[in-house]
Amino acid sequence: MKRDSRLSDVLHVLLHMAHHQGPATSEVLAKAMRTNPVVLRRTMAGLREAGLVHSTKGHGGGWTLTCDLSKVTMLDIYLALGKPTLFAIGNRSDNPDCLVEKAVNSNLNNACKQAEQILLSRFAEVTLSMLSDDLEKQFQKRKNTNTRKEKHGGKK
Repeated sequence: MKRDSRLSDVLHVLLHMAHHQGPATSEVLAKAMRTNPVVLRRTMAGLREAGLVHSTKGHGGGWTLTCDLSKVTMLDIYLALGKPTLFAIGNRSDNPDCLVEKAVNSNLNNACKQAEQILLSRFAEVTLSMLSDDLEKQFQKRKNTNTRKEKHGGKK
């Protein structure tokens, strides 16, 4: 089963937007998502409807953030995307009268619901600001590593 990477893709794009001066075109953001601009616009439509981003057409136009990164959570983004499927686990349904199948499906459904609740609770705790802060830490770590390499002639 194909994975749905829209949440990861959109979080990636939103961080690019947060660190970009001015509007970012669909073409630029589509490259960050490794997709085409039409798919990006379709994906971003839910975010626009949720009031998280704004788009302007024409020369100098593009996408801009309209939200406070410290108040928007991963859960907000997940909901704006239309609640993509979190798990690709499915139930066997060949014989609905089979008691084994019923027992397995019931327990599998309960486990998946519990896991979803835990995951969505975690999504609600992580803000875009936290992701941006982590990005800054990663950037500083890379910068420090590169500086050390330069001082030692390319060696650590």
